[in-house]
Amino acid sequence: MNTYELTNMIIDDDFDSEEYVTVEFTHDHLNYSITFKKADLEIINTWEYKNGTSLPANLSDSLVEAIREEVKKRI
Repeated sequence: MNTYELTNMIIDDDFDSEEYVTVEFTHDHLNYSITFKKADLEIINTWEYKNGTSLPANLSDSLVEAIREEVKKRI
């Protein structure tokens, strides 16, 4: 059972050099996003959205890997 819920996924594939995938999700009643390079799903950044601001997120490796696997299935 997933401890998160994907709420949105944006695939930016119109760039000249790199293409990116940004995934928005909820986990423990908080909103997060992760941006990956589309080619190899390397993490570019992670954000936590709280009280109208965005802060760098500290996510567990297992959560990031689970989301990465779900993104692989969807793209």
